[in-house]
Amino acid sequence: MEPLGVIVGVVIGLIVGIVIVNLLLSGANKKKAEAVVKEANVEADRIKNEKIHQAKEKFLSLKEDHEKAIQDREKKMRSREDKFRHKEKELSKRIEDNSRKSKEISSSKQRVENQLEVVSKKQSEIDKMHEKQVKQLEELSGYSIDEAKQHLVQALKDEARTDAMSYIKEIQDEAKLNATKEAKKIIIQSIQRVATETAIENSVSVFNIESDELKGRIIGREGRNIRALESATGVEIIVDDTPEAIILSCFDPVRREIARLSLHQLVGDGRIHPARVEEVVGKTKRKLEEEIVETGKRTCIDLGIHGLHPELIRMVGRMKYRSSYGQNLLQHSRETANLCATLASELGLNPKVAKRAGLLHDIGKVPDDEPETPHAILGMKMAEKHGEKPDVCNAIGAHHDEIEMKTLYAPIIQVCDAISGARPGARKEIVESYIKRIKDLEGLALSYDGVTKAYAIQAGRELRVLVESEKVSDKRSDELSFEISQKIQTEMTYPGQVKVTVIREKRAVNYAK
Repeated sequence: MEPLGVIVGVVIGLIVGIVIVNLLLSGANKKKAEAVVKEANVEADRIKNEKIHQAKEKFLSLKEDHEKAIQDREKKMRSREDKFRHKEKELSKRIEDNSRKSKEISSSKQRVENQLEVVSKKQSEIDKMHEKQVKQLEELSGYSIDEAKQHLVQALKDEARTDAMSYIKEIQDEAKLNATKEAKKIIIQSIQRVATETAIENSVSVFNIESDELKGRIIGREGRNIRALESATGVEIIVDDTPEAIILSCFDPVRREIARLSLHQLVGDGRIHPARVEEVVGKTKRKLEEEIVETGKRTCIDLGIHGLHPELIRMVGRMKYRSSYGQNLLQHSRETANLCATLASELGLNPKVAKRAGLLHDIGKVPDDEPETPHAILGMKMAEKHGEKPDVCNAIGAHHDEIEMKTLYAPIIQVCDAISGARPGARKEIVESYIKRIKDLEGLALSYDGVTKAYAIQAGRELRVLVESEKVSDKRSDELSFEISQKIQTEMTYPGQVKVTVIREKRAVNYAK
């Protein structure tokens, strides 16, 4: 574009010069005009030459830049061509390598196929030999494969079970060593500090009279008096040949006590007839109810328990006329309360709360009605109804595992209840049920293989099992003791705990003749 501008400038200069010349020529001084024209032509030539020279230099510069750009482009193209050639060579090399490897793989595959064929043949030969040997072993042992597997699995199971039993026993003994020692120490100290008399209640009472002549007056004409007395008290009155004695039979000690006191007053007064019987029985009931409340108050004062609801105090008094397996319920509750206070003190708990829960733990056994609800749950509901604290209520309801134990007082009540009830002489059972339980214990032990004799001793609190030394090993003895104890725990009902002792001995006997 710049050479074109130079040419345009030259043309414009010529036109200007011509115009000036024409102007000068038209004037008076023509010569000056010609001189000016001449100078203008010279100047125009100089400018033209200068512009042409600049245009050439610019053109040469642009040409050099263009050639340099072309050279750079060509250089880049050559570099790319070199890279392409190098990649082409690498690709060709890879293709050759892959081709070579594929040939090697095909040859290896062929070799492997040949080897597999050889292995297959050898495997078939080994299988035939194995089948032959298995048949020979079956003929020699007399067992089939499945039977041999079963015997082997059973043997491994027995061995693993025996080892597991021994291991479990070792862990249990080690874990219980220190804890059991400390627990026994605390419990024994508590029992020694709370030594109480043993009170056994019977289901019959004997009413002594001065002479047998009174029996006829008590019976009345055609038995009217005795029927009225039985109807008013709910007690069976047995008048037999026993000299100077009348037997009062009833499972409810309150009824027996009402009948005894009523008979005592009737005999002392001498007036015995149905109307008088009903009057005396009514007065005796009211008097006994007052005695029940007084007994409850006196018990709470003796134990240092304050703030009990009057209804709960009455329930505590009613315990005097209730029994559990022959053990007086009030005496049992007092003993449990003292034990609970001692244990709670040893464990750093509040002994007053523990004593309160221990006294009330069996109030569910003495309600006015006889609902089907378990006595622990019923006692808990009664305590809640009459404003006892949640700790006490939970301990009452959980002492037979009827509900979840939420406080530390609950296990204390449970333990002390068991201590009071499981003491020798504290409770008694019916002879038939006792004998049946003893026989069931011995029969359970005799049902195991290898057991020759079984003896239940210490009123059924220990079971000694004698086994044959040829059939039962030392390890099996531990396992057998554990199995029998677990079966007793799951299948039988018993107070306290039963100790299972397995005795294994080998006797060698010879005679010198």
